[in-house]
Amino acid sequence: MTLKADLFFSYRSPYSYLAIGRYRAMAAEFDLEIALRPVWPIAIRDPDLLFTGNPAAPRYILMDSMRVAEMHKIPYRWPRPDPVVQNLMTREIAAEQPIIHRLVRLGQAASRRGKGLEFAYQVSHIIFSGEVDGWNEGDHLAQASARADLDLAELDAEAISDAEALDAEVAANQDALEAAGHWGVPTLVFDGEPFFGQDRIDLVQWRMEQKGLVKRGG
Repeated sequence: MTLKADLFFSYRSPYSYLAIGRYRAMAAEFDLEIALRPVWPIAIRDPDLLFTGNPAAPRYILMDSMRVAEMHKIPYRWPRPDPVVQNLMTREIAAEQPIIHRLVRLGQAASRRGKGLEFAYQVSHIIFSGEVDGWNEGDHLAQASARADLDLAELDAEAISDAEALDAEVAANQDALEAAGHWGVPTLVFDGEPFFGQDRIDLVQWRMEQKGLVKRGG
């Protein structure tokens, strides 16, 4: 029996990026379907909450994400440009957010087609891997979409024409995440149980094996 899980994911979260490839590999190896459910980054969803944390947190997150990437041999650098328009010195969030709004709507449109996981993997790679500057310019997103067997022009048209409905679906994703017992990303929810963080993937697999996880073709 195919097991099913939901992966709550942010296109600005370095830890979401560090998890997505391993969850993608798990879904390829095992009889498992992982539905990708994008949420808004906390900087967009609740900037007041973002600013109430310890001021040392951004420095720690960057240091920690870099060493996690090094340990797992995942190419990584902070995005250029940042998907969220923000002054990192003052932490002020710009009123206009064209990049992240487009990106999350594209991701939700991909999820509508059952290809959210692959789209998130391909797109987050060009955002965080450091292989390209200006990942949102030229044909980088189009090529990433094509690798996920999706057409960027089609997704963009839907992101514009159906923006309100897509935003409602993204808000519902956040509600579902919180109803499952967590608020952050990446969180995988399996059989009603949330597993938060890129360091819980082995624990996820252990739990799934208890519930009958088997390799494809096995």
